[in-house]
Amino acid sequence: MTITLRPATPDDIPEILALVRDLAEYERSPGEAKATAEQMRRALFGDPAKDGKEAGIAECIMGEVDGKVQGLAVYFMNFSTWTGRPGIYLEDLFVRPAARGAGLGKALLARVAAVAVERGLPRIDWLVIDWNEAAIGFYKSLGAVALDKWTIHRLSGDALGRVAGMSREE
Repeated sequence: MTITLRPATPDDIPEILALVRDLAEYERSPGEAKATAEQMRRALFGDPAKDGKEAGIAECIMGEVDGKVQGLAVYFMNFSTWTGRPGIYLEDLFVRPAARGAGLGKALLARVAAVAVERGLPRIDWLVIDWNEAAIGFYKSLGAVALDKWTIHRLSGDALGRVAGMSREE
């Protein structure tokens, strides 16, 4: 098997969306993958109306096995106030089941790690769903450490609107 990694291009948007839907299905949340092609294009490649002066807010690496797209890594910059330095947040690392075990996941994570090192960034952070023992084992085998003292919180929907409204009540 031949593994090839390459930066995503706008022509990859349909395949990126298909992989994201596959990931949502795998994570038992198929209805949650709602991104449109236009949203994904702007997020990854910026707004063409700005004459290419606006970059995307995220980056994507496509992973191919024997010439067929089988996975991706989507990431963006985050920031630590404690260290005063940016890092990378790995939003998605996904390999289709048919290609698992070929080394594509490791290759994708290694490429994201290389991006971090090339840019002088000290770390990569990501979330793993708690029941995904295969992924947890994979990450641990590479030296990743679970930050089990931290709990992610989310504010969205009606609660987000209510809290945002509090800013006008001052």
